[in-house]
Order: sequence, then C-alpha cells, then structure tokens
Amino acid sequence: MTDPIADLFTRIRNSSAAGKSKLDVPHSQMKESLSKLLEREGYLREVRATEVEGRRWLRLYLKVDEDGRAVLRNLERVSKPGRRVYYSTRIIPTVLRGQGIGIYSTPKGLLTDRECRDQRVGGEYLGRAW
Repeated sequence: MTDPIADLFTRIRNSSAAGKSKLDVPHSQMKESLSKLLEREGYLREVRATEVEGRRWLRLYLKVDEDGRAVLRNLERVSKPGRRVYYSTRIIPTVLRGQGIGIYSTPKGLLTDRECRDQRVGGEYLGRAW
C-alpha cells in the first residue's frame, strides 16, 4: 500500500456513506493518531485498539446524529505521496469558513488548523474533514 492515510480516509468515508456504525482498519501509529484526533474533534464516537489472531486492528465507531446519519460528511486527503503540501503558520487556510477542520502533521504531533494557529506552528497539510 503506497498511501495508508488515504486508505484510512477512504474506509471511513465508505463506512459513513454505507450507514455503518463501526469499522476495522489495520493498526499503525499514524492511523491511531489520526483516529484519536477525529475522535477528539467529535467526528468519531470511540477508537479502540484490538488484536485478532496476532494482528493489531483499530476499531472505529462512527458518531451519528439524531437522524442516524454519520456526523462526518467528508474526509479528503490533501498532501499526497507524489505532491506534498506544507503551510507555515501565517497562511494556514480554514476549512469551509471554520465549519470543518484541517489536519496537519507538525513537530508537535498531529494538530488541527485551529491548534496550529494557536500554537504558532506549521506543517504538512494531511487532509480536511467536515
């Protein structure tokens, strides 16, 4: 697999569109950090690390609204292996005028666009969620 982050985003998007409430993805530290960030921002209900037959998995529980639809409407990859996108603190863009979040890989770990502005740190623009 050349882009595990894009694979994670696609699995979450597909589960959300199919109306599933949970999904399992192969475990990695980056996927776990991204999932925990989405949980912290209120797009996922819960993230659990599990082990099945000697393989580690992440079980993600999607958060749904009162109509039973997933709260996470879209998850989009921005920086790709063939075209990396970096932003400094001064020019970090907002997502849907503040309605979504930008996900950045920084020297301080994975942060949202708001956290990057508050902590005055830039980094690689991994993706956006709304």
